[in-house]
Amino acid sequence: MSSLMTNAAAMTALQTLTATNKSLATTQNRISTGYRVSGAEDNAAYWSIATTMRSDNMALGAVSDSLGLGAAVVDTMYTAMNSTVDVLNEIKAKLTTASGSGVDRTKIQSDIDQLQNQLTTIAQSAVFNGESWLNEDAATANATKSIVGSFSRDAAGTFTLDKIDIDVTDIRMFDTTGTTGLMDRDLTVGGTTVAIENIDVSALTDSAADRTIIEETIGVVDQALGLVTDAATDLGSVKKRVGLQQDFVSALSDAVDRGIGQLVDADMNKESTRLQALQTQQQLGIQALSIANSNSQNILSLFR
Repeated sequence: MSSLMTNAAAMTALQTLTATNKSLATTQNRISTGYRVSGAEDNAAYWSIATTMRSDNMALGAVSDSLGLGAAVVDTMYTAMNSTVDVLNEIKAKLTTASGSGVDRTKIQSDIDQLQNQLTTIAQSAVFNGESWLNEDAATANATKSIVGSFSRDAAGTFTLDKIDIDVTDIRMFDTTGTTGLMDRDLTVGGTTVAIENIDVSALTDSAADRTIIEETIGVVDQALGLVTDAATDLGSVKKRVGLQQDFVSALSDAVDRGIGQLVDADMNKESTRLQALQTQQQLGIQALSIANSNSQNILSLFR
């Protein structure tokens, strides 16, 4: 049946063309944005998961920055502790010289004074971004320093920040208001009790008693060397752990990026092929609509 009022063929062709145009618009959007899920309307579940994962990945980026800052602080303190070992070895050598007969202990003490000052300089200079672990007030400073080490989220959606804690009680070189630092605490060997910063052999003589004091003072320095070496070892272990965690966080962030990509990224090869097919379908749909609309003109020819 041919009708001037209702063109069923044109209606069908128009519906087909409209559907093709909508699919073409979707494909063009995917190609232009690179996403097959760019909003909740595309796939609410995937969009929600990807949004949360992107947020968590930003947090991982902040963790990576924190680890970088922490690594720099630890490296600064570690370098200072190694320098401290070198200075203590120099003091030990000077005291060994002072233990001999007929030496000028006043001049030797002048050298030791400079080395003691150098220990203070090292501790005061070991500062990074305001962090000074080796020279601080033990009474007010927090003995535990923390570096944000990781960000995680459990199955229930609860996130956790894990930290790398460092106890600086046995790392601190100088206590600015007390005597609990490695260099200002009293150490005892034999009958001699003295802090490294207070060693003074200028008034000692060649007497057997004074030589014993010098030998015991060498023992004090040797004891301090052991404490500083232990502290440097602890810092070295922390430095290694922070480096490993930096590598892990970087790899984890890349894995999260890949996971997000699997959920929302468009397959550009697939979409480009689909685009060509839809463009062809669009052209055919336009031709079909044109043919359907020409049916009305064919009816007019019946009245000629």
